[in-house]
Amino acid sequence: MASTSDIRNGLCIKFNHDIYKIIEFLHVKPGKGPAFVRTKLRSLSNGKVLDNTFSAGHKIDEVRVETHTYQYLYAEGDQFHFMNVESFEQITLDKKILDNPGLLKEGTNVMVQVNTETDLPLSVDMPASIVLEVTYAEPGVKGNTATNATKSATVETGASINVPLFINEGDKIKIDTASGSYMERVK
Repeated sequence: MASTSDIRNGLCIKFNHDIYKIIEFLHVKPGKGPAFVRTKLRSLSNGKVLDNTFSAGHKIDEVRVETHTYQYLYAEGDQFHFMNVESFEQITLDKKILDNPGLLKEGTNVMVQVNTETDLPLSVDMPASIVLEVTYAEPGVKGNTATNATKSATVETGASINVPLFINEGDKIKIDTASGSYMERVK
């Protein structure tokens, strides 16, 4: 059993007869009344996000997890296939477990959290950023913009990203996997 002082991003807990991963948290100490912790929890079974407030000192049921490095192989419908880089054992995960599956490129290494009690995969942590090639971008029109003009571009995985006007087909761009947004052009 852990308490609210042990809450951190990425912690997996048992709550309401399900396993949740903490996405965001904020310790709040108001001037009047007891302290509490505001959290955003993502269900690892169905992917729904839930806001919850825990009072200070509340006991939480922590789920013991191990993290393993897996390599993304290919997708087949809503099923994504991964291979453990140490044991070469393959697993298949559903699309709803992944945070941003549209940015997953074949051969990318990801961290998979596995429940130690049941040996079931709980969540997939992608790298912080990924470099992808632009396969289609509309030509940017100069002159009719005031500030920060963007256009839609398609990358090699098929995802659509908003990019600045100077990005063309064939350019490699760095994308933030958490938000799915453009970061910079890579030479």
